[in-house]
Amino acid sequence: MVVLLTSVGQRVDIARAFRAAGATTLGVDADPLAPALYHCDRHAIVPRIADPEYVPALAALRAEHDARLVVPLNDLDFPVLARERGHLAPALVLLPDPDVSARMSDKLEAHRFFVANGIPSPRSWAPEETPRDVRYPVLVKAREGFGSRNIFRAADRAQLDFFLDYTDAASFVQEACLGEEFSIDVFCDLEGRCLNAIPRTMLLSKGGESIKGVSIRDRELIEHGARVAETVGIKGPANVQCFREPDGSLPITDVNTRFGGGFPVPLAAGGRYPELALALARGERPEPRLGDFTEGVVMTRYFSEVCLGPGEDGALAVVHRP
Repeated sequence: MVVLLTSVGQRVDIARAFRAAGATTLGVDADPLAPALYHCDRHAIVPRIADPEYVPALAALRAEHDARLVVPLNDLDFPVLARERGHLAPALVLLPDPDVSARMSDKLEAHRFFVANGIPSPRSWAPEETPRDVRYPVLVKAREGFGSRNIFRAADRAQLDFFLDYTDAASFVQEACLGEEFSIDVFCDLEGRCLNAIPRTMLLSKGGESIKGVSIRDRELIEHGARVAETVGIKGPANVQCFREPDGSLPITDVNTRFGGGFPVPLAAGGRYPELALALARGERPEPRLGDFTEGVVMTRYFSEVCLGPGEDGALAVVHRP
């Protein structure tokens, strides 16, 4: 099966995982120097996501290569491809419904959804609604941010006012959590049933990307991640981020409707998420297996590289790849 991976960027882990699962990978990106392009079986350069020709370019590639599965890897892709998935038919676009993608892409709207549906979430406000007696520290966060971009920590009202004035991104204010942070990598079928949920610690992150972490069989986190995924309406992968607060609550800070940055942990722990994605694209209906993974799998990341040189047709070609 040909799998179209959009906005592959540095997601070499995803490209390798789908190849290992038996798929032929077609990676696309607007940047010809995106390293994951050169870890795919085939690759192509496409317009940027905001370009009106972006979706038509993907549709043409899908048809040319007969891709049956489209896996978006960039947060900016989600609202666009969820809304325009009809142009990529008959391939399965591994995203939830358009309203879910749009809601989870807007972090303040996601918070409001969590609260309305009985899911704990840190107190959050639009800037003009922030109470004077808010508990500091607070975070000024971009409503449609990703990674750690446009997130500022304010220790008092003066800093809060400064960062709200400083940032040029549409933002909201959120109370900082006090406990330990966890990520739960979930995968749901096309009916929204959670097939598995694998919690991991956040030992070290840089730039919003997980660098070190370990899988943990924490039943409370497993069940919490599954409940959140099914309440939100996830289809395919998602990364549920939460804290365990001193009072025992598990407030959700984010739900990313994609494979998480710490994807190598659930992969090595036996989650088999690429195989599940391929099964959905074949029209199969895998059964849930919550808690079926290996505990204690540790990920520690390092830098690697791909060296490119002129190819026979003038395009860049790999001259060295570890």
